[in-house]
Amino acid sequence: MYGETNWSLRPVRTADVEVIAELRAEVMREDLERLGRYDEHRVRQRFRDGFSPEHTSVVEVDGAFAGCVTVRPDESGEGLCLEHFYLAPGAQGRGLGTAVLRTLLDRADRTEEPVGLVVLQGSAARRLYEREGFTLVSEDPVDVLMVRRPRGGAPATPPCPRAAGR
Repeated sequence: MYGETNWSLRPVRTADVEVIAELRAEVMREDLERLGRYDEHRVRQRFRDGFSPEHTSVVEVDGAFAGCVTVRPDESGEGLCLEHFYLAPGAQGRGLGTAVLRTLLDRADRTEEPVGLVVLQGSAARRLYEREGFTLVSEDPVDVLMVRRPRGGAPATPPCPRAAGR
């Protein structure tokens, strides 16, 4: 299990872009193949095209790259969008994703912002999001839009209304 002391978030660097694009291709491959949507070039290019360095952090464990996450304001200004949350396979299943997500959600709670995200149909990540308070907004054959309202906050319009369009 990951404690509070051996992982951290750091700002992304230009050199991280290709490492993250490769990680995205690796961790999304199984779900995208199952959905008939895997394209080895497109999966990487979608990250590059939507890369938002000012909102992206690298997850490190003991100073080594373990993943990434993007939290950006949604287009309406009504909340935050959680995107590109990928952990290296060796870092999965040990509590790191929960620890990182709870840290990000605590920040959103302090600013009373809802957090929206899109997860692929059938993805194991959906269970993590549901455990942390995300609820279904809408779904289609590929994407599931979820939102988590701030703890103690009033209901709000769900952010991130567009599908990920894998």
